[in-house]
Amino acid sequence: MRHPQILNRNQTALLIVDVQTKINAVMLDGETVVESTVKLIKAANTLNLPIFMTEQYPKGLGPSDPKILEALQGMQPIQKMSFSCCGSEQLMSRLKEQNIKQIIVTGIEAHVCVQQTALDLLAQDFQVHVPQEATSSRKQLDYQTALERMSRAGVVLTTLESVLFELLEEAGTPEFKEVTRLIK
Repeated sequence: MRHPQILNRNQTALLIVDVQTKINAVMLDGETVVESTVKLIKAANTLNLPIFMTEQYPKGLGPSDPKILEALQGMQPIQKMSFSCCGSEQLMSRLKEQNIKQIIVTGIEAHVCVQQTALDLLAQDFQVHVPQEATSSRKQLDYQTALERMSRAGVVLTTLESVLFELLEEAGTPEFKEVTRLIK
């Protein structure tokens, strides 16, 4: 029997929140957010996890980061105006249709769209995991406060490697070899 907070790939999805070039340019460690997100996308593809991506008001804030778009191989983002991704009926119905219970949430900004999404997902009985290097804010105080608030509310704060190894579950598989190459 596994602990209920360990990710199970049969019920997990990846949600990438608003990693748009214009916004990411002013984030703390924005490049780390992009690199971590690309690794998560590649691992999710290897493990056949559903991936969802949003863009906040793309008309004004521009498109998602080109490296992320390339890794997603043409997947179209869900456009939104609400800060919380849960304001998108399209996203919420797709999560429920696919019987998703656990969601890995990445993106920016940690204290705005990521936090509101994470809290709203918790309110709808999803388990939320946030790899800390895959999210950021413009200011350290906002980032730290968001992580603390999400953690107190029940979000599982984690790391990229923890997420990957939980999803893999065991060594020696073809997926293990492919995914571990991402972190070397």
